[in-house]
Amino acid sequence: MGTVSTEERILSVLEEDAQASCGEIAERADVSKPTVRKYIDKLEEEGVIVGYSADVDPKKLSTQSIAMVGMDVDSGKYVSATRELKSLDEVEALYTSSGDHMLMAEVRAADGDELGDVINDELLAVDGVTAAHPSFLQERLK
Repeated sequence: MGTVSTEERILSVLEEDAQASCGEIAERADVSKPTVRKYIDKLEEEGVIVGYSADVDPKKLSTQSIAMVGMDVDSGKYVSATRELKSLDEVEALYTSSGDHMLMAEVRAADGDELGDVINDELLAVDGVTAAHPSFLQERLK
């Protein structure tokens, strides 16, 4: 088994805990704090690290409802539609999909009613989006 590079050790700590401080990462990856900072800056610059995220249990998040929305898009308007969808604040994440729908969007709103409004008034209003099929997330199991 080959040795694991400093970069890989730092990334694996971050993947486990995106909230870890430089000090914690240094300790767990067995390197100095300045080394951690140097590698993180480099990885962010190279686009290896594209962001940091928190795992959220939708049930505990009383102020928000979350839905995964499968969308069908007119192929001639795909580029402009995805650009517009990405610009919407309520769209937390947007994925291409090989499943039943071309795109999957993670949409967040204050409650189920507002989520319905976002889907009807925002997503379906995007030129090129021909259908939106929401699945409302309930309890986080893992």
